[in-house]
Amino acid sequence: QDEAACRSYDNLLFFGEEGESELEKQARESRAKVVCQRCPVAEPCLEFAMETNQKYGIWGGLTDKERASLKRRRARARRAS
Repeated sequence: QDEAACRSYDNLLFFGEEGESELEKQARESRAKVVCQRCPVAEPCLEFAMETNQKYGIWGGLTDKERASLKRRRARARRAS
């Protein structure tokens, strides 16, 4: 957490707020992902979110839906091996 690029940003950038439109959400998520792209700890952040089943927000540069998709792909890959 000490090295995270998101430390100096408001949590609303990564988690949004009630009542935001889909367009507002997409724009906010894009801005949050830009922060994650330059973060030195994005990978451990993502792994933490995956391990602890974080349901909301941008973690490690992925949305909740993207993390769920990654989790399914990982599960399929484990079953295939």
